[in-house]
Amino acid sequence: MKQFATELKGKTVMTDDGQILGTLAGLIMDTRTGKIESMVVNPAESVETRLFKTDPQGRLVLGFKTMQAVKDVIVTQIVETA
Repeated sequence: MKQFATELKGKTVMTDDGQILGTLAGLIMDTRTGKIESMVVNPAESVETRLFKTDPQGRLVLGFKTMQAVKDVIVTQIVETA
């Protein structure tokens, strides 16, 4: 299924085990290759942002490769970082 990135903005992002992470703020793309690298997520109040990579505005930066499904919500898998 194909969707415009603008249609995804504002969708709820949750983990594969049901934890709501927040809402999609945007996508980070490599302009040389055209590949989407990361999702930028406005965190939910219940999310411990210190446990995630964040941008200067405090938004979560999640690897795009971990995205599993997009329907009413975006489902992603959390990968442990070293």
